[in-house]
Amino acid sequence: MTAPAPAPASIALRPGITPATTGDTMVLLDERAGKYWQINPTGTLVLRHLLDGATPEQAAAALAREHPGAVHAEADVADLLATLREKKLLAG
Repeated sequence: MTAPAPAPASIALRPGITPATTGDTMVLLDERAGKYWQINPTGTLVLRHLLDGATPEQAAAALAREHPGAVHAEADVADLLATLREKKLLAG
């Protein structure tokens, strides 16, 4: 008997990072360091889905639906996640 696959880990911002939506973009404010990052409209769409519990694959599918020309949606999501991790904006 095979064990069920673990549920994908949800994406969350680390404590002290506050998101603020400004039109179709998002700003992430690091309250401790006093730094902020502006996320472009495409990244905002993806990040909203991820923060709402979507998997990276689901976020990529949403991106492709919203922007049919986004032929590299999965790579775009992976790049965004890598950048958020590199900047230490994600929990865990």
